[in-house]
Amino acid sequence: MLDLGKVSTDVNVICEIPGHKDSGMKATLKVSADATAPTDTVPVMTNAQMDSMMEAVVKRFPEKTTGLGGQELAPTMTSDGYKQFDLTAKIVDWEVEGGKVVKGWAYNGQIPGPQLRANVGDKVRIRLKNELTESTSMHLHGIRVPNAMDGVDPITQGVIKPGETFDYEFTATEPAVGMYHSHHNAQVQIPNGLAGSLLIGDWKTSTMKAAGNRLTDSNGKVDQEVVMVLNDAGTIGLSLNGKSFPATAPYTMKIGETMLVHYYNEGLMSHPMHMHQPTGLVVARDGVMLENPFFADTISVAPGERWSVLYTAKDAGVWAWHCHILTHAETPTGMKYMVTALIVS
Repeated sequence: MLDLGKVSTDVNVICEIPGHKDSGMKATLKVSADATAPTDTVPVMTNAQMDSMMEAVVKRFPEKTTGLGGQELAPTMTSDGYKQFDLTAKIVDWEVEGGKVVKGWAYNGQIPGPQLRANVGDKVRIRLKNELTESTSMHLHGIRVPNAMDGVDPITQGVIKPGETFDYEFTATEPAVGMYHSHHNAQVQIPNGLAGSLLIGDWKTSTMKAAGNRLTDSNGKVDQEVVMVLNDAGTIGLSLNGKSFPATAPYTMKIGETMLVHYYNEGLMSHPMHMHQPTGLVVARDGVMLENPFFADTISVAPGERWSVLYTAKDAGVWAWHCHILTHAETPTGMKYMVTALIVS
């Protein structure tokens, strides 16, 4: 408890949950013996004003912004037999929503970083160049690698200082729905954008096989595969794939088509992701097939988790898709943050 009678200077106030201070949860308490009581009042919207603002924000969806994250990066085949992915970590201007530009920490200028893909049996090299203003490292989360490639400085390697380059090398021995992200000052670097996806294997085929005959309305194949990276802190804040509604990307399907969605949580909080329709078939957790897949319309994704879900479109319409922590999806002025839509025709 703060005894104002014993305080003679201004007091800085912060939220101590990692990442929250850097995302703006800080203030200065002004202490003065001759302070007067505040007289300002908070403006109150009328119902009509609230309705108008809610409608206006939906009409902006999908809002065009500069920058697109998670684009697939083609590897270079090297003379020593590696699939090599070249990544550069650097601070960039990133437009989270229309007009809101922040200092994002990006791999190859993207938030989330480029999507990397490999097959079981591939020799993989990720060459990371550090163009940040501080040291970094990279952890391949959910990927089986030699201990020296685990990316935990100063235990398994030294830091990658600004201007330095480090090669992460491994052989892909098993399928994976993996992440790559910083493991140095990570409570700042990851929420600010230093994270991406690494998929090993043919997940379209394996997940449909795991579904068996449960998807009775499906055309029998996965028509598209989607990675959805969830974030809630740092300079990027509450977002889907580095964007905040109404700048999030909508998804489209035709009735009978099936979409495979890999939910990735790179944030600090759990997010119950809710698709209004259709109900999803949950087939894998953290890249491991479930013995008993199950249907759910809301899937809670904890920090560090990956859940793989099959959705088969059944009914036409524009279906809302959002985090069901309501303050992550709505404000008094309308839908916001972790919201997108599935458009079925």
